[in-house]
Amino acid sequence: MALTASEIMTREVVTVGPEDLVKDIAAALSSHDVSAVPVCDEGGRMIGIVSEGDLMKPFGSDNALRRAWWLDLLAEGDALAPNFLDYIKMDHRRARDVMSTPVLTASEGTPVAELADLMINHRIKRLPILRDGKLVGVVSRSDIVRTLVESTTKTAPGASG
Repeated sequence: MALTASEIMTREVVTVGPEDLVKDIAAALSSHDVSAVPVCDEGGRMIGIVSEGDLMKPFGSDNALRRAWWLDLLAEGDALAPNFLDYIKMDHRRARDVMSTPVLTASEGTPVAELADLMINHRIKRLPILRDGKLVGVVSRSDIVRTLVESTTKTAPGASG
């Protein structure tokens, strides 16, 4: 019998709400040593996901050029007020503003091989696992690799078990 998502998923998942500030999301990623967090509504339904990549987008070169253009336009050749500069440096975006949607998900009964195929074909690092639309776990690439290592160790010639 093939292993399924429910057998390898991480069940205690760090989540954020749609109104959580970007700075709080970044702190959650850092303090829990994860690279993404599902965004869930009050009822526990997953509505998006925020990854490190989503948080990094404003720092990309494309956005830097746009920011410089806007600053030049707003300044009209005059120095901007320090209070205004401080304000625009603060990120007031929320999870709902930066989250990726729709999110590819799987169910608890999805076989590990299918999970791996989904991650490879869609170039994603994790799959939220849902039951009746609610988040019950996450399977990451490292979960699949760990499962592969454990299964080869158990079946290797001379392995004790």
